[in-house]
Amino acid sequence: MKKLNFILFLIFTICVMFIAFVISKETKEPKEITVDAQKSTQSKEEIIKKIEQQASLLYEEPHNPYIDRVWKKTPGRNGRQVNVKKSYEKMKKIKQYDESLLVYDTIEPKKSLRDLPPSPIFRGHPEKQMVSLLINVSWGTEYIPQILKTLDNHDVKATFFIEGKWAKENSELVKMIDDEGHIIGNHSYNHPDMATIANSEKQKQIDQTNHILHSITKKQPIWYAPPSGSYNDEVIRVAHNLSMETILWTVDTIDWKNPSVSVMINRVMTNIHPGATILMHPTKVVSEGLATMIEEIKDKNYKLGTIEDLLSTNRS
Repeated sequence: MKKLNFILFLIFTICVMFIAFVISKETKEPKEITVDAQKSTQSKEEIIKKIEQQASLLYEEPHNPYIDRVWKKTPGRNGRQVNVKKSYEKMKKIKQYDESLLVYDTIEPKKSLRDLPPSPIFRGHPEKQMVSLLINVSWGTEYIPQILKTLDNHDVKATFFIEGKWAKENSELVKMIDDEGHIIGNHSYNHPDMATIANSEKQKQIDQTNHILHSITKKQPIWYAPPSGSYNDEVIRVAHNLSMETILWTVDTIDWKNPSVSVMINRVMTNIHPGATILMHPTKVVSEGLATMIEEIKDKNYKLGTIEDLLSTNRS
């Protein structure tokens, strides 16, 4: 009898332990909850309706270029509209509306910069989250290789406005700049005050430099930066008649005054804005501070592009 009671007790104990184990396992490892697929999907009609609703909200008109009272010639910007059909084709795979899958069509402006009368350009479109580095070169050679290395390390292309006389004496550096994929523009022949010289000399300064730069790069310059930013209407007209745009700047590093790196960078970052053009030269402070400047500009969520990129109608 005692033996039978022991066996029954043992069986009872094992059953209790087994039940406790099962309950414990279910508590720690709950069964995966499956969501009814039908509740997380949408019909074709529902998805298209949502796309069309968002399309009306997200439509943006293109902007034609214009001449601003202060900033002069200002580039246009592409508009955009949602392509309902292509957007649905991407969303039907997941059977849900997803804004990240919207497909946009570009709407180009009806006018271009060349349709406007002669006028200088100071900046890109004021809503374009991009800035451009402008490097005016009329003296100095020792810092250019390091500047090019820094630009390459950060995958940034700049625009070098090169003096004709300097280019003739430093053709290998001009080739190096061109080979690195940077834009080369015209900075006159020998750095005169373009606003005060005779009109015939204005034409000669630009023409002669174009010829020198073309002979080195095999490319015709289409961007012109007057030395020291000195210009008058005739300077702009001469460049315009040569199918060139005259470029000035909105942010000046004043690197030629030999500021400290921190002062130069603070000056840039305090004045930076969408569409900014940042003027610098091949100086020691630029060579030392360019990497940090680029990093801080990118940290502000700006893209960096050439003057060609900045003035294009692309949205970014």
